This record gives sequence, structure tokens and C-alpha cells, in this order.
Amino acid sequence: MIAALLTGLSYASLASRYPRAAGAAFVTQRAFGWRFLSYVVGLAVACSGLTSMAAGSRVFAATLQPIVGSPPLWCIFLAFIGALTLVNLRGIRECVWMNMICTTIELGGLLFVIAVSLPYFGQVDYLETPPAAGGLTLPLVMSGAVLTFYAFVGFEDLLNLAEEVKNPQRTMPWGIVLAVACVTVVYVLVSIAVISVVSYADLANSQKGAPLAQITKVAAPWLPHQIYTGITLFAVANTALMNFIMGSRLVYGMARQGLLPATLGAVHVTRRTPHIAILALAAIVSILAFSGDISELASATSLLLLLVFGLMNTALIVLKLRKSEAKGRFEIPLVVPFLGCFVCAALIVSRLGSAAAGTRAPLIAALLLGMIAALYFVMRPKDPVAVAD
Repeated sequence: MIAALLTGLSYASLASRYPRAAGAAFVTQRAFGWRFLSYVVGLAVACSGLTSMAAGSRVFAATLQPIVGSPPLWCIFLAFIGALTLVNLRGIRECVWMNMICTTIELGGLLFVIAVSLPYFGQVDYLETPPAAGGLTLPLVMSGAVLTFYAFVGFEDLLNLAEEVKNPQRTMPWGIVLAVACVTVVYVLVSIAVISVVSYADLANSQKGAPLAQITKVAAPWLPHQIYTGITLFAVANTALMNFIMGSRLVYGMARQGLLPATLGAVHVTRRTPHIAILALAAIVSILAFSGDISELASATSLLLLLVFGLMNTALIVLKLRKSEAKGRFEIPLVVPFLGCFVCAALIVSRLGSAAAGTRAPLIAALLLGMIAALYFVMRPKDPVAVAD
């Protein structure tokens, strides 16, 4: 939460200064004037959405498999990605309606879990760790923080919607700060609730069912357990769809600016959706879903976004120190982006230095960044990212 809120405040300040749809790529270009770095940042944000979507597809498959039985995991997550692709191809109206329905179901389910779990609060040792972990050490906590940080991402996407918001200089900062605050309260309470009701060992065992379904089986035995399995599926589908929409529109926009192959900027004749970009991202997500388990894909997402967030905090420092830059309506002390840089760097270093966490997630993140850099030198885009007011 601290890492997300510090960076969220920096994003809020940047949104009040530059309400532009180009988001992180625009701010990077404005601060550093380096087209290559802006290109990498823009596609890194898109890749973080793809790894997040791949992680979501595996969660969806692991949750649904005990219900449907025989199909292997890979068949289920490929079918899930295919279904989201069809919704995205259909149109933005259908995507928005699906988002609204899924969000209502998801939030209602989380609030219900908190309510029925309240009598169990305080009945367990919240600092207990698995015997193999060797106790509650700082590296263990920091490694867990990188993975948990995955639950807080999403506020950075608001910057891409700034041009479609009324009075963005005032509205965007409040939207970002309140979003992080609400997520913190709900997720901390849900985390306390689930550990209070069911042991962490059972929660980690996917064969025993979705976590929320396990909770309600104990705290609300009168409720059919299939209901919370269904809510979990809606929640995962919601996050994956939003990542898919953001990524496909970002790729489409960069293609229209000449930063990616022009084919990716094509629009369907009747549906008016960027169908080539959607299909291309669906193929990439399908490959990523095979490349690692849920925690590795989530950690790769966090690492990519922590790199971007570190750059955004640094960009704000540069812009605040530049006398020619106009101030925004939501200014923060210079210490905030400095602390944001420090926390992001600390989380990255702790994850890279954790032997217990494995090396696959950093390798996935590094491979994606390497592919982005290679694509830049192959494309050699000549049109700079727009920085005009």
C-alpha cells in the first residue's frame, strides 16, 4: 500500500499537470526527451497488462477445473482467453457492460466475506510462517510485498483516460488517491478475514477449491459454495478484460503514431474495434500463460510496473525542478517522489535477491523488455512522442 500510494500521489500530481492519454510514455518524453525510453515505457505498461492477463487466465482455469473436471488446465485458460477476445472484438460498449456487472458482483462478494468473517477475527497468529520459511524475515516480507503489489496495480491506467474526464486537473488526483485508499481497506480486511477462518496451508491448496469458497464454507455454511466460486471467476474475468482493453488500445494508438507496425492500427469495418491488435495480444497472452505459474506471472507484472513507477517518480522530480514547467492543481512535496523511487527500488532489489522466490519471474520481465528494445531498433520510429501542451 505504501509503495502504491507514494507512486499514486506522483501519478495524481502528473495527471493534474498533464492530462494526456499518452500516459507514462508522454510523461517520460516530457521529462527526459528520449524517444527510446518513452517507447520502452509505453510498451512495458502494455506488457504488464499482458502478464497480468496471463496470470488471471491461469487463476480462472485453476478455479474452474475442479468444477468441470476432465479438461486439462491449458484447455481452460485458452478457452478463457478466446472468450475475452470475442468480447473485446465485439465492441467497447459490451466490454463496459461486462466490467460494470463483474465489478458489482466482485465487490459485493468481498464485502460479504468480510462481514461473515468478523466473528473469527483475532483467533489466529497472523505472524505465523511456514516452517520451511525460517521465520518472519525481512527478505520474506519484501518478497511477499512484490507479489502482493500485484493487487494494487491499475491506478496507473487512469492516466490514460485523462482526456475523457471532466476537469481532469481536479478529478484525476482525487480518483487515483481514493482508488488506492479503497483498495487498501478492502484488501487488508479480506486478507485478515480469510486467514482468520481458514489456515494458509489450505488456502494455498487449489485442490480444496477457490479461497473465497473455502471461507464461506466455514463462515457461512448455509451458502452454496458454488456461489463464491462463481464470484471468483467474475472477479478474475473483470481484471483480465480491463487489462486486455487497455493493452489493445495502447498498441493500436502506438501503431497509429508509427511506433508499431501499421497493421496493428487497423480497425474492423463494422465493429470499429482494433481487431488486429486484439488478436495479436491474444496470441501473446496465450504464450505467456504457458510460461509460468500464477505467482511467477504476477511477480513479473509487479516487476515491470515497479520499473515504470520508479521512472514516473523520477520524471516528476525532474519536472518539479524544471523552472519552466507549469505547476498543476495537485502539487506534492518533493520528498514524495523521492520516497516513491526508493520504495520501488527496494522492492525490485528484494525480489531479484530472493533465492526462494525463484528466477523465472525476473527472466520473463527481462525477456519482455529485451523484445521491446529489439522491436524499437527494428522499427526505428521517426515520429517522436507528442509532448505539446
